[in-house]
Amino acid sequence: MVYVAQRNGIPIYNIYRNSIRGGKEVALTDIKTGQHVDGCEYSPDGKYIYFNGNLTGTMQIWRMKPDGSSMEQMTYDNYNNWFPHISPDGRWIAFISFPLDIDPNSHPSYKRVMLRLMPASGGNPKVIAYLFGGQGTINVPSWSPDS
Repeated sequence: MVYVAQRNGIPIYNIYRNSIRGGKEVALTDIKTGQHVDGCEYSPDGKYIYFNGNLTGTMQIWRMKPDGSSMEQMTYDNYNNWFPHISPDGRWIAFISFPLDIDPNSHPSYKRVMLRLMPASGGNPKVIAYLFGGQGTINVPSWSPDS
């Protein structure tokens, strides 16, 4: 499983991996002060971990291999994109987008946001809904089993 946590009293969140059977956790990211990662999720085939991070200024969608290597940015737009959720068939990413006037380290509730969809391999996202939402809107996977 993958999760986001703070360690050693340092107020920075990183992505970690651990077996559901326990054991030693493995840090997959080592981000800098002022940066933020969140919303990590394995692709259905286990080849990637998708997450959101403000590693380039705005919050964007990223992916990396399960060992933390080969990190690549998936979105490059003028929004703060959070909580990528991969469809069960592995073809799509659904995520929420905040406007730029929202701090990229923040995902407040009850804001005008967009629910967007893009190919899991990358490409241009399309808006599938405009709504008032934010924190709590799609923090957990929300796909039907048939994608």
